[in-house]
Amino acid sequence: MRRLLASLLLLVGLTTASTLFAADPSVEQRLADLEAYFKNGAPATSLVGSPGPGHNGWLMVSAGLVLFMTLPGLALFYGGLVRRKNVLSVLAQCLGLAGIVTVLWWLCGYSLSFSKGSPFFGGMGWSLLRGVTAAPNADYSPWVSHNIFAMYQLMFAIITPGLIVGAIAERMRYKALIVFCVAWMFVVYFPSAHMLWGADGWMNGLWNDSAKIKAIDFAGGIVVHMTSGWSALVLCLLLGPRKGYGREPIVPHSMVLCMVGTGMLWFGWYGFNAGSAVAADTVSANAFVATTLSAGVGLCVWAVIELMLRGKPSILGMCSGAVAGLATITPASGFVSPAGAVLIGLLAGVATYLACAKLKIAFGYDDSLDTFGVHAVGGTLGTLLAGFLATPEVNPNLAADRIKGLVGSTLWIEQLKAGGLVLALSVGATVVLYFIIDRTLGCRVTEEVEHQGLDLAEHGEEGYTH
Repeated sequence: MRRLLASLLLLVGLTTASTLFAADPSVEQRLADLEAYFKNGAPATSLVGSPGPGHNGWLMVSAGLVLFMTLPGLALFYGGLVRRKNVLSVLAQCLGLAGIVTVLWWLCGYSLSFSKGSPFFGGMGWSLLRGVTAAPNADYSPWVSHNIFAMYQLMFAIITPGLIVGAIAERMRYKALIVFCVAWMFVVYFPSAHMLWGADGWMNGLWNDSAKIKAIDFAGGIVVHMTSGWSALVLCLLLGPRKGYGREPIVPHSMVLCMVGTGMLWFGWYGFNAGSAVAADTVSANAFVATTLSAGVGLCVWAVIELMLRGKPSILGMCSGAVAGLATITPASGFVSPAGAVLIGLLAGVATYLACAKLKIAFGYDDSLDTFGVHAVGGTLGTLLAGFLATPEVNPNLAADRIKGLVGSTLWIEQLKAGGLVLALSVGATVVLYFIIDRTLGCRVTEEVEHQGLDLAEHGEEGYTH
């Protein structure tokens, strides 16, 4: 009995000792974890599962910046471009979508977008944000809290349907738009986000070894700008033009609000692009620089073109050029050099100007606030240019075995495949959803409401009382 007792005590002592030693890494191991933190690499010992304060703090700031893009940035940008009788309707659409998408994200949207499931849709394991805690999820970041990553991605989900508002402004019923956007999130946004950004996504060439299409989309050229921009074009075509479009002047009621909104968008876009590194590291720094350069060049290109063709550079043109530069650099921002960013800004300015000033007039469609001309054209162009200009010198992740053979050679073909698939999904889904909602709720306001203005008719309020 004594021998048995002694054996048990010895076993307990050895187990306790091994546990203590395992929980007490060496100085070398601690230094290795610290080095991994500074290089945004995965920790190996005591810091596994612990968020890093610098990276975590940057993503929290970035999440706030991206929300700032929608509220108030996009709301004021769009609000200034419509007539004064419709300013509140645009603000209500942006604000309402922010609330609705937040609820959807908590309910199941985050899970469908980012949890592992099929190559096209995530599973339901993270619905109601179950298991999404303050500990990092290594699939997306070794140092950022999983719940902060989820909130950061929520801000992208909020602004994407908000962009659609610009194409149908001043003529679509509020209730119909909200129902359309809710359905659209499930049919277009959640699967697109999962395919491009999900850990097991079908087109996530940057991180998924098993991806069938090895595309790259740093901050949403495909997921945000192409989905919203191409859907916006289809929706404005199906709705038809505003009453009097092409026959009487329909001019912005406040270029002041438009300019203020543009500044807010530019400011917030640093969270959009630089935050997409999901770390405060060199990739984030490079994206910050590329974003600045492309926006500035796009602004100047629009101003120069207007100066040459009209004799005067307009505030509207400069605002449009800046946003075009921002939208076009988005998919490439963390992948291209400063020279690449300047080239993208230059091409963005020319292409979006032609789309907004020439293409729209030639075909006669009423894209009210140029969502298609800026975001679809810019996002599509930037997606393709990322395939040509991406370099591992800017983003070392491009040197991984899964994708390095494509960089500098055929990556642009992968970009075409991914962009084409998402374009087809966005267009097809929009057509089907429109006809279902139009038959059940009716999508367009009456002529009387359109004449009166949507502010009073749909919300019982006015933007200005003097």
